[in-house]
Formats: sequence, C-alpha cells, structure tokens
Amino acid sequence: MSNPGAHNSNVIESFQQMVDVLAAGARPRQEWRIGTEHEKFGFVLPDAAGPQRRAWSSPPYAPQGIEALLRDLAGENGGARWQEIIDRDALIGLKGAADAKGCSISLEPGGQFELSGAPLASLHETAAEMDRHFVSIRKPCNELGIGFAPIGFHPTATRADIPWMPKSRYAIMRNYMPRVGTLGLDMMLRTCTVQVNLDFGSEADMARKMRVSLALQPVATALFASSPFYEGKPNGLLSNRAQVWTDTDNARSGMPHLFLRDGFSFAAYVNWLLDVPMYFVTRDDRMIDVAGCSFRAWLDGRDLPGLEGERPTIGDFEDHLTTVFPDVRLKQFLEMRGADAGSPAMMLAQSALWTGILYDDATLHAAEKLVLEHGWDDYSAIRAAVPRTGLDTPWGQGDLRGVAARMVELATDGLRARACRDAHGQDETRYLDPLREIVSGGPTQAEAWLAAYHGRWKGDVTHIFTEAAV
Repeated sequence: MSNPGAHNSNVIESFQQMVDVLAAGARPRQEWRIGTEHEKFGFVLPDAAGPQRRAWSSPPYAPQGIEALLRDLAGENGGARWQEIIDRDALIGLKGAADAKGCSISLEPGGQFELSGAPLASLHETAAEMDRHFVSIRKPCNELGIGFAPIGFHPTATRADIPWMPKSRYAIMRNYMPRVGTLGLDMMLRTCTVQVNLDFGSEADMARKMRVSLALQPVATALFASSPFYEGKPNGLLSNRAQVWTDTDNARSGMPHLFLRDGFSFAAYVNWLLDVPMYFVTRDDRMIDVAGCSFRAWLDGRDLPGLEGERPTIGDFEDHLTTVFPDVRLKQFLEMRGADAGSPAMMLAQSALWTGILYDDATLHAAEKLVLEHGWDDYSAIRAAVPRTGLDTPWGQGDLRGVAARMVELATDGLRARACRDAHGQDETRYLDPLREIVSGGPTQAEAWLAAYHGRWKGDVTHIFTEAAV
C-alpha cells in the first residue's frame, strides 16, 4: 500500500477537477513505462531464533526487525539512495533518490516488505531493478537474522502471530475491516501480491485496457497461484490470497461491472469512487479516522466528524484513490492486482504478460476479441472459482489453461513487436518462459508447493521459507 506523500491542498470546486486528476495520466506511447511492485513475507532464521524469536516467525517492527532493516537501507551510500518516510515518529518507508529515484519501499500491515519499482522503459530494466533490490537487502537481513520469501498467503502464521506495523492508516483499517467483511484482517496481515502498473494513451485507450485486463484477471490469478497453505496445512485452495479478497470489503474490491461497460470513462470511475466509503482524511500530517463516511456527501457540504468546516481537497481525493482495491485499479495508470506474489521469475513474468498484451495495438485488439467470446458474467463467475480450481476451472468446452495459453501467446506477439533488446540482443519474450512451461502442462507454483509438501517435505511446510527465499 502507498506511503504518505505530498498533499495537494486545493479545495475541490467541481467534479471535473477530480476527472482531470485521472486524465492527467494519459501519455504518448513513447512515454509508456512499466512499474512493478512486489511484496514478501519476513521470517526469523533458525540460527537467530531464541526465547523472544521463534524460527520462521514474522520479525517484529523493533528491535532487530523491520525498522532496523529500513535504517540500514537508509544509510546506503552515506544516505544518498533513500529518504526516510516518518509517520508519527515511526520509520515506515523509504523514498528513492539518486540511482533509486522513482522507487519506494513501504510496509504492509504485517511487515510485508514492498518494493514499488520506478517507471521503467523495458522489462530488462525491471529485471535489473529487482536483482539490485534483493542484493541490497541480503547483507542487512543476514546480520539481523531474518529472511524474506514472496508467497501469496502466509503459510504458517495465525493472525495473532503477526505483529502490526506502526502506520496510521493501518490502525484505521484494522478497526474498520471487521465491519465490512470476515477476511479483511487476513488481507492486511497474511497476503502478498505482485502487480504491474501500466500507462494509457487516452481515455479510450484506458477503457479498452481496463476491459481486457479486468476480464482476464481471474485467469492470471489461476496462472500465478502460489498460496495453497493455511496455518501449516493445505486447505484445498491454490490461491488463498484470492479467496481472501472475496470477503474483504466488496464495496471497494472485485470486478465492478461498471468498468466493463461500453462508455466506461474517467468520470464513471470517479462516480463509482465517490460512493466507496472513506477511511481517513489527512490534516497537518495527521490521519483522522472517518471510516465509513461518504466522500460524495462531504463534497455536497456535509461535515465529517472531527473535520467540521473543512472542505475536501484534491489531496483528499488522491488519498481516497489509494483506498479502493478492484482487481484492476485506475489511478494515473492501471494497476494489475490479481496475482499472488511468487518467485522472482514469476513476478517478472507477471509484468511481461500484461506488458505484452496491453502495449501493442494489434495484440490488444486480438485480446479484445478473445475477451468478447464470453459474457461479463462468465468472468465474474470464474473469479469465484479459481482460488480453489485454478487453471482446471471449466471454461467453454475446456478449462482455463487453454485461455492462459492464448494469453501467453498474445503476450509473446506483443513483446516481440516491442523489439526491446538487452545488451545480448535478447528481446523481452524470454521473461514469459515460466508461463509457457505452465500452460504446456507444468505445475503452477501452488501445485509445485503441494507436491513438495506431500513428498520431500514430509508434511513440514516450513521448508517453503528456504525454498522460496529471495
């Protein structure tokens, strides 16, 4: 989730101002970029375990935990690479500077460590950025006796096992989530995802990309499933993370049919957003809890508790944008949000899949034709099924593995058309190799983990931490 940022204090005087916030994201093709965000669970290494630190447990914020890691990274190169982000005297993230400009590091509620990558021109640059990040955390992690593993749902911990991070918005969400769903606290504490952020050229281009990517997001969920364990045992699911999202807060998540309709626009998204209940308002670097209140009513002149006489600003609207969680989220770019975190190769493959499908006109047109072979209700139905049945979910005369294979083929065409080559002359299609193996009949990450659990691990799921470690 987002780190705090600069607040635009201009008062909202018209609906169009909010539409303009989104419209400002439109960019010419030559400026389209790829931004990859990935999360990972921390764990205590067995050699560092003791009376207060159990092996494989989640590391605390402090001492000798997440805060110390952030401070170590903040000191890299004499402090030139990162600027500290402070929330009520707590260090809760880092903003990149110098050669890390455009990146940020943030904390999810349970200490999941997230790199929000810079907007980059090619997947080759994304791969290099990811490598640099993993290298940069290994030395301080070893000194602290902790490691990190990207997995979609925590394989062993209960909610009570995981420490909460000292971030103001999380305290507000923690109180609100149980009012709107049964699994919101699991989403906060026990899930990790990978997402890619991609640009659009115009409102019409945004709408095309939204329809294609939102409809196909459940297929991506099945393809990238990597969370088959719950508190140390298999629980019959392949993506427990995706299952959690079915009962987190359905007013702000899922696959709103509005997004799939002809005529979808920036204004339509703003109208939807205004009816999503609020979480907080920021004033004087302090977050005020207004959870459940209506942004639309505030715009219409109704006071919020604790903010009597205050009028909503552009900054308030921009904050509200970050508190909705549809499977594809619109900001000044589109965020693909349907995948479990997984191996570095699979996280790169997720960026490659959507870049290939959405960034080439001919490929996007072919993907639209693929999507239109079924009605929108069919896509909503498979979203509910894929956490359990994955690529074996029935689809037409076959199953989703066939659709996934067509998506990988389209992405290959799109990346080939981009013709972005590295120093060795290789194009970006090689980042799809893990997906080609799966759609050809190989196991998904979840299926591979389950085979290990029933085989060489002999029922001990803690082996996943070392095998998934980055």
